[in-house]
Amino acid sequence: MRYLKQKELDLASRYLFLSMAIAVIRQDRKHFEQGKFKIKEPYMELLGKMELEAREERKHLRLQMDRQKLQVIESGRNDSFTSFLFLAHGYEEKRNYFNPAIRKKVELILFELMRKSQQSSRSKSPEPQAEHSNDLQG
Repeated sequence: MRYLKQKELDLASRYLFLSMAIAVIRQDRKHFEQGKFKIKEPYMELLGKMELEAREERKHLRLQMDRQKLQVIESGRNDSFTSFLFLAHGYEEKRNYFNPAIRKKVELILFELMRKSQQSSRSKSPEPQAEHSNDLQG
């Protein structure tokens, strides 16, 4: 039986998948730090901005969930599915997600965060001007 309203489910799901995206970003940052990349800084900066953006949104989602007394907890996992328990209004609702579908949702959030981070960078700092590219030519 379904106990959560669609808005509650959307809120808790966004929180859940955003949390997963933050974990992926943190893991990727470690790979960049430890990797043999020629120039790490642009990637590290982008990942840092993405994490900051995600953490801000997650903080707001957490506040909304606390106000509505919503919780989401992982309750099990196997090779194909991960189960989550959604708690609201004294009821529990279990949902199973296909692992490749989770990966796709997290990937979409990462693309979204990437776009937001790039847009906020553009609005804060001017674009490099074409005349500077001549400085590198010999």
